[in-house]
Formats: sequence, C-alpha cells, structure tokens
Amino acid sequence: MAVDSLGTARSSFDLKSAQLPVMAVAVRDTQVNVIAQDLAQRLANDPDFFDNDPVLIDLQHVQDSTDAIDFPRLIKLLKKHRTVPVAVCNGSAEQMAAAHAAGLMPAPDAHPMRTKEVVREVEVIREVPVEVIREVPAPAANAMIIDKPLRSGQQIYAKGCDLVVMAVVSYGAEVIADGNVHVYAPLRGRAVAGARGNANARIFSTCMEPQLLSIAGNYRALETDLPKDIAGKPAQARLDGEKLIIEPLRLA
Repeated sequence: MAVDSLGTARSSFDLKSAQLPVMAVAVRDTQVNVIAQDLAQRLANDPDFFDNDPVLIDLQHVQDSTDAIDFPRLIKLLKKHRTVPVAVCNGSAEQMAAAHAAGLMPAPDAHPMRTKEVVREVEVIREVPVEVIREVPAPAANAMIIDKPLRSGQQIYAKGCDLVVMAVVSYGAEVIADGNVHVYAPLRGRAVAGARGNANARIFSTCMEPQLLSIAGNYRALETDLPKDIAGKPAQARLDGEKLIIEPLRLA
C-alpha cells in the first residue's frame, strides 16, 4: 500500500469498467485448416489488415455442428495474423467448454450486424464497442474535433456524436464515431461511422484514400484502386440498403 505526501494510505491501482473496440471473427467451418486457407487468401493483399486487434470468436454459424473445434490451433492461427483472441460467443455448451479450456472467456451471446464481405467460409466482423450493436437514434448535433494528424496504430472514438478530423488520418490509424465521420484532409486509414448502428451516418473526406470503410457494421475493404473520380478527391460513403457506396462529393 503506497502512502502520499500527507501520510494518507492510497492504493497503487484503481479498478474501473472499460469498453474496447473488438474484432469478431465469425467462423463458418469447424476445420481450422479450412479457416487457415481462407484467411491466408483473404489477407494475401492486405497483410496489415489486423494490428494486434482483440478478437471475439463467434460460433453462431457452427453451433449445431457435432464436429469438435481445435481451439488451441485456432487461437494460434489468429495470433499468427496479428490478432489477440480473448473471448468466444454463440457456441454450444460443448464448444464453449472447449473454448474456455483453451483460455478463451465466454462472452454474452449476440447477433451483431455483419459485414457483407464474406470470404468463402470466414466472415470478418468488427464491433465497436464490445456490446450488442443495435439501431439507435442519430446522435445529437455535436462533434469531437481533432486537430492533429493520426499516425498508424492510433485510434479515436467519438462516442454519441460526430467526429471531425482536421488533419491526415494515416494508413493504420482508425477513426470511429457513433455519428458521421468528417476528415478534412487525406483519409488513408480506417473509418467507421454509425458505430452503434446508425445506418444514416456517413463518411466524408476531402481526399478519399481509405484502407477500410464501415457504416453501421457494413464494411468495405479497399483492396483495389478507387475509381479516378473518387481516389484522392472529395468523396463520401453512405449506405444504400445494406450496400456501402462511395461516390464523389459535389462541393459546388
């Protein structure tokens, strides 16, 4: 027990609740070798897609399977791709017990919005924060404003409002907002709008060059060059139903 300058005893630490962004991997096959093959193919052109992201393994698509899942091998595979598996959800009693024995903690079962980008037998989901994402009213008309550039590995989350960034969002950086995301500079990293389910949210940039875009759980990873009328130019991203559309931003 530490003592301050007044002689009062104080603890060397505090315990507080916290929320963290998490990457969820929804597996569609119980065979780890199949998942390994699909992950390798999916990440072949984007090896830096993950950046030591915490991972939730979602078993909702295989919870009725009688085939055993080799969780230690699955954890090792995900770590190989620069993720940190921490929890599991939506599995059968046997699957959850096996996952717990492998060191994964059980998470409350949930059915979050899923990306429409499916890689054969593996579907990648990002939830922000770690709780059930559901439709909520649009945030109030206020915003978090960031004036400094965001470097690779940095993340900003505007909870309950818009996010306005006045400087470059570098490759590997991530900007997240419950409302809209505005970047008045090059957007080269990941941008997530409507993080808690607001499908009306949009992403705006005066220089659209993103690594990944997401609105209300619908993702689009930019693995190919954007059209010439969008790449490096003012543009916006919005949802049309469940399809994420990127289009030129007409400023005139």
